[in-house]
Amino acid sequence: MTGCSSKEGKTAAETGGEKLEGELTIYTAIEEELVPVYLESFEKKYPEVDINIVRDSTGVITAKLLAEGKNTPADVVWGTAASSLLMLDEKNMLEGYSPEGVDRVQPLFKDSNQPEKWVGNTAFMTGIAVNKKELEKKNIPMPKSYEDLVKPEYKEMIVMPHPASSGTGFLTVSAWLQMMGEEKGWAYMKKLHKNIATYTHSGSKPAKLASAGEYPIGISMVYSSVKEKQKGSPVAVILPKEGLGWEVEANALIKKDEKENEEIAKAFLDWAISDEAMKEYFEANGFATIKNNFTTPDGFPKGVSDQLFTENNLKWAAENRETILEKWENEFGQKAEAKEE
Repeated sequence: MTGCSSKEGKTAAETGGEKLEGELTIYTAIEEELVPVYLESFEKKYPEVDINIVRDSTGVITAKLLAEGKNTPADVVWGTAASSLLMLDEKNMLEGYSPEGVDRVQPLFKDSNQPEKWVGNTAFMTGIAVNKKELEKKNIPMPKSYEDLVKPEYKEMIVMPHPASSGTGFLTVSAWLQMMGEEKGWAYMKKLHKNIATYTHSGSKPAKLASAGEYPIGISMVYSSVKEKQKGSPVAVILPKEGLGWEVEANALIKKDEKENEEIAKAFLDWAISDEAMKEYFEANGFATIKNNFTTPDGFPKGVSDQLFTENNLKWAAENRETILEKWENEFGQKAEAKEE
């Protein structure tokens, strides 16, 4: 777990004629390189608030928050899987708050209750990163679907994220179980396991490994796969024809007995779904939770929004998370990569 202060450190503005100043602790699973990019407009608006960012993968952030409970130093959670926030809500850790402009957020990507316990910024979804050169060398065709990935010619050529460590890993497993039905989903994963070289503890790492040619195929975030392609790697970004598993990168207000930072926390949550922030989310991910006319960033495949698995049930995923992870670990955990000390 890494704690760091935002470089300029301070953030705040004038709200209702009052200057905001103080400190804000934010837990996030947003990709590390994107955090300062996103925060720039907040820091300009609120230059007198000190921000402390605690950033890690979704699984680690979720476990940390659950372990800390009501003693968590976090004031807000920003850009973390909505299914994780639903688990926190079950523990009565979230305060309802309807941020300014929440009506612009499409219903699929925010809490259906009001005031909302969570509100989404963007969606992160699973695609397949394929190193075209490596497959050409081996004279093996490109996969076009999840079903293709269980073919014997891909034996030990595939890497994917570990669902307990990575939000991308969990959303992928959850989507398979919902798309295929639980029985067929588990049967599919058993077949796929034969072709898996290792399960990584990061959702972006499979795309990076595919890009480097270490393993030709990575089941990974579409965002991460596109980033490797944009760097000039011979990576094709495949949107599997069965549909895209996805999760909402969402925000929430932590319930606190002490309310000293609540005004700043609410100002942050207002900013987090502002037009400025939404444009940055879209630029990075090719998707934002508000209806928009933003231009699709270079390198992103067309049709990402159209291929989202619309029957994705985040509540079901949250309620069944522990059971799914326990079964997955028993079946497939032996191929997990070693965790860094």
